[in-house]
Parts: sequence; structure tokens; C-alpha cells
Amino acid sequence: MSYQVLARKYRPKSFRELIGQEHVARALINALDQDRLHHAYLFTGTRGVGKTTIARILAKCLNCETGVSSEPCGVCSTCREIDEGRFVDLIEVDAASRTKVEDTRELLDNVQYAPTRGRYKVYLIDEVHMLSGHSFNALLKTLEEPPPHVKFLLATTDPQKLPVTILSRCLQFSLKAMSPERVVEHLSVVLQKEMVEFEESALWELGRAANGSMRDALSLTDQAIAFGNGRLGTADVRSMLGSIDRDLVFRVLDAVNSGDAAVVLEVCAQLAEQSVDFSGALAELVSTLHRIALGQMLPAAVDNSLGDADRVLALAQAMTAEDTQLYYQIALHGRRDMPWAADARSGFEMTLMRMLAFRPVPVSPEAVQGGARTAMPGRPAAPGTRPGGSGGGVQAMQSAPVRASAAVAMAQPQQQHQPVSRPVAGPAAAVARAEAPASNVIPLKPAPYQAPQQVTQQAPQPVPQEVAAVAPAVAAVPQAREPAFSCSGNPQDYCTPESWEQWVRHSGLAGGGLNLARHAAMMVLADGACEFQLAAKHDILASGQSFGQIEECFRRHFPGVQLRMAKKDPVYATPMQVIAARKQARLQAATATLQADPFVQTLMNDFQAEILPDSINPID
Repeated sequence: MSYQVLARKYRPKSFRELIGQEHVARALINALDQDRLHHAYLFTGTRGVGKTTIARILAKCLNCETGVSSEPCGVCSTCREIDEGRFVDLIEVDAASRTKVEDTRELLDNVQYAPTRGRYKVYLIDEVHMLSGHSFNALLKTLEEPPPHVKFLLATTDPQKLPVTILSRCLQFSLKAMSPERVVEHLSVVLQKEMVEFEESALWELGRAANGSMRDALSLTDQAIAFGNGRLGTADVRSMLGSIDRDLVFRVLDAVNSGDAAVVLEVCAQLAEQSVDFSGALAELVSTLHRIALGQMLPAAVDNSLGDADRVLALAQAMTAEDTQLYYQIALHGRRDMPWAADARSGFEMTLMRMLAFRPVPVSPEAVQGGARTAMPGRPAAPGTRPGGSGGGVQAMQSAPVRASAAVAMAQPQQQHQPVSRPVAGPAAAVARAEAPASNVIPLKPAPYQAPQQVTQQAPQPVPQEVAAVAPAVAAVPQAREPAFSCSGNPQDYCTPESWEQWVRHSGLAGGGLNLARHAAMMVLADGACEFQLAAKHDILASGQSFGQIEECFRRHFPGVQLRMAKKDPVYATPMQVIAARKQARLQAATATLQADPFVQTLMNDFQAEILPDSINPID
């Protein structure tokens, strides 16, 4: 006997064997048991999820020699003939090859005749959306009121192309795509029955490659068994599918996070030697960054199906949440731009170079005179950034009061034959006014100022309650440049919102430890120990590694002082609340300055301009 492929050998023959479509099986089983059968059913879903299989099972249930039930016997001649595809009263039609109205009329001419052997004459029309408009019109009347011995079972992968008149005459069942977990579970059962040795991680590779189709998963498994000479190994499956070695993904993310361009290019060269699909490698990068983001928010959500949960959680601790989101966004844009690159490898390399170029630059503990900021040692500033920037964007000088929006940067009338400097539109308007040399600027001559008759004030944006409670105290603190700050001494000196925020900022903490400290407060207890207070809603940040970083920092700055963790609401504002309150105070001051500016008021009065509140961004 010739070999039968797995997809056909393990095709479900009853509703009990159906995988992943319990919602459809339940409805059909109840309808069969209660004798509430419709005359037309429509099964929709992607390829390989069981549309034709369910239709054939339903045909067996209707024509089984033991009677109509949800449990066909499977051994009678009718059940065996349906399984073998040779039952005379099951008419299977491929609508993709019979699209003409003449084909449909020929099909319907035989509807009026009684079934030859079975109880019902069942018409199974696959890919029904391929029928022409005239064919649908010819089918309408018969589909609405067929003879009592006729059942119509329609299947399609694209229900949007069906006329609404067809949809209204059918009971529609939408079949779900198979999840990788469900595919792996079924493949393990099949391979155990076939007595094929396999590695679980290899099944996960096949489950993801199947992309929701159980038939595709079984077909790929057949191919993998042949490729691996009767055994499913992870390395063989990856080689067959052209998948990337996940170790290289973690290496490249480690290198990007540490700013090591040499290692990044070395990994790219190794990928090129393995002839991997760089578009697929970028997709693996996006998937891994997604799992890292999950690990930062909820470590328990990271599954160990690929055996790499420890490495994912380690990267989640090493990278900040902001960095992870930035890398994820850059990788998504890299996938979008990949077709426009000179070749796939250069597109992949440029995506990684972009991650390196736009990495946020940590600020040194010492403020530099003149308003510039200095990158921390060991992490160079991104190319193209000026002192004072945070990496990747154009930053205004410290003397610029606000960043004006394009809404108030109205074009001025040009005088003929006179070289007049144009106003700069967009977010860089304030930059141009602050940085352009005075000798190169010809001042504009706006119309004489007139007091505005009616100025519409924008409603202020709502301020979070916890930020509003801190804002008055923060706004009262002078914003002058702070002197050199010392993180050592008596811990009691740092038990106020401002001093604790300064201590956290200058302590040298980074990554998960810095993120944890920003959401907590520190108090000195009666026995001299320090209590680290963290609200319950931020409990996810309190991992052992993050708190260990803070303990190490305390031992360095406060020798002999014991630090304890307390899961309770902080007694004063946390550094994050202080930072938010400062930003809100600066935003309110910038908004007031912009609204009081005579030139802005002239624009609002003469040109009916409006200030967009969301476009105002104060400069640090």
C-alpha cells in the first residue's frame, strides 16, 4: 500500500476528533441531536482549519445507515464511501473551476431528483466566493427553498466576496485559525502514534511556520521527517524552514543594548554565511522584543516554549522599557522599508545601525556649565546630536523659552525684490529664532499691534491627581542649576521628595534598578535601617535583580545601613511624580508665556489662528 500523507491519514472523521473548532462542533452536534437542521450552511476561515472536513463529517451524520445523529458509526458502507470520497449522494463542487452560470444551472437541474442511496443529497461547494455574479443569481432561489432531501454546504476562505443575499440564506460558522500551542499539542500526539522521535522546540518551529493552518503543519511535519531521516531535530527543522538561530537574536540585542557595533556587524556576517532570510530574521527580532516587553511588565507572561525564557527575562532586566519600545518601533519600520533597501542584508544592517544611532544617551551626574549635557562614560552620544540632546532628535538651546507649533508660525507677506528671511515652520521654529546669528537676520515688519477683541482660550489639559498634589511644592522650588550633588552621608537627609529624586538621579542606578527607585520612596526607621516603600500597583517592578542593584548602591553610598522592602504606599511623592509635576509646571509656564506674547496675540487676532495645546513642549 502506498504511503498516505499525515494530513490525510489523521483527518478527523467525527466531531470528537475535531481539533480547535469546538464552537462549531457544539452548534452542529446540538442541531443534529435535536433534529433542528438548516438547509444551507456556510463555513468560513483560512486554509487548512477544517472547513471541508466539517462538511464531510456533517454529510456522514446526515446519511449514516444507523440514523441521523451527531455520532456516525464510521463502519457502514455510507460512512466508508464518504471517507473515501466516492459517495454518490455527496456532490463536491470546486467553484474555482466551475465559475460559469452554465455550470451552476447544470448542477441545479439535478436538485429536484431524490438521492440515489443516502437519506439526503448533499452539495458541498468549495471556494464558493469564486462563482460569478450570474451564478450566484441562479443559485439564490434554490438555496432559499431547496427540496427537503437537499442540503447545501458552502465553504470559502473569503466571505467578504459573497453577496449579502447568499449570506442571508445560510447559517454561517467562522472557523478559527490554529494557535501554535494547539498545533504543537496535536503534532506531538500524531508523532507519538507514528513513533517518530522529536524535540519539542522543533514542533514549536513548525507550529509558528504553519501560520494557523493544521494542514500546513502536518505537511511541514511530513517534509521535516524526510529531511531529518525519520527524526525531528530543532537544527534540522530550522535549516529546512530557513529559520534564524535564536542565539544570534539574543547576541545582536545584547550588542545593540551595549552599543557594540562591531558585534552587531559580526552577527550580521554570521547570518549571511547561514543564508538566512533577513526579512525573517527581522521578524524574529520583533517577536523577541515583544517578549522582552512582556517580561518587563509581567515576567510570568513569558512562556518557556522555546527554552529561552531565562535569556528573555535577563534582557528584560538589562534594557529599560523605553529602550525596548524604541527598538521595537525601529524594527517595525525596518520591516516596512526592507523592500526599498538595496538588498535584504543592507536593510537588516541599517535597521540595527538605526537602533545604535538613536539609543537614548544617559545624562552624567555632573551638570555641565552652559546648559549642555554629557553622555555617561562607556555609552557614546548618538551621531548627529548636539550637546543637550537626548539622542536622535533636534533639540533647542537652553535659551529658547518654548517650542512653538506650526499653528502660530503663519507665513508673512513677502515684499517684492527684497530678500526677506522666511519664518521657520514646524517644531524647529523656536530653534531657528534662538540659534540664527543676528547679523544674518532681516527683521520682519508686522502690522502694528492691536489689542485682540476676542481671543479664544483653549481649555487646559486635565492633570493627574497625584501630579496635581505635588505640583505646588515642586513649582516653588527654584529651577536654577543645582550644584554638585553628593549621594553619601546621612540617609535622613534624603527623605524628602526633592532630595530623594536628586539622590536617585545621581546615584548611578540604571535599567531595572533605576526604574524601581523612581517609583518608590525611602524612609529611615527608628532602628537606623532604611525602608524602601513601593506601592502595590508597581509591585511588578520589584524583581530580585532590580532590588539587588539598589541594595548594592546603598552599600556603596551608606556603608552599614540595612535596606528593607515594604509593599505599601510611599509617605511622600516618588521621583516619577516629582518629574511629572516639574514637567507640568514648565508646561503651564510655557503656555502662559506663549499666550501672553504680543506677536502670537496678533496672529490670533488677524488670522484667526489657534494655539494647539498638545503642540507646546517646554525646553529643559
